[in-house]
Amino acid sequence: MDTHKRSIVKALSWRATGSVDTILISLVITGSIRLAATIGFTEVVTKSLLYYFHERVWLRVPFGRAKPSDGIS
Repeated sequence: MDTHKRSIVKALSWRATGSVDTILISLVITGSIRLAATIGFTEVVTKSLLYYFHERVWLRVPFGRAKPSDGIS
């Protein structure tokens, strides 16, 4: 099971990647660096929180997990 600290670091690293993408797309659409940066930095906060809670919920979902071996053959 991942620790809360690991989930936070994963969320932040993923958001950094996603934010660069959002800023570039916003820049192309709006033509404004200032507006693109504002959009990008705003979504860092909202999507980091959403990702963190999404990760924590999925840690409780057993779907698709392999069952641990009990060592008995």
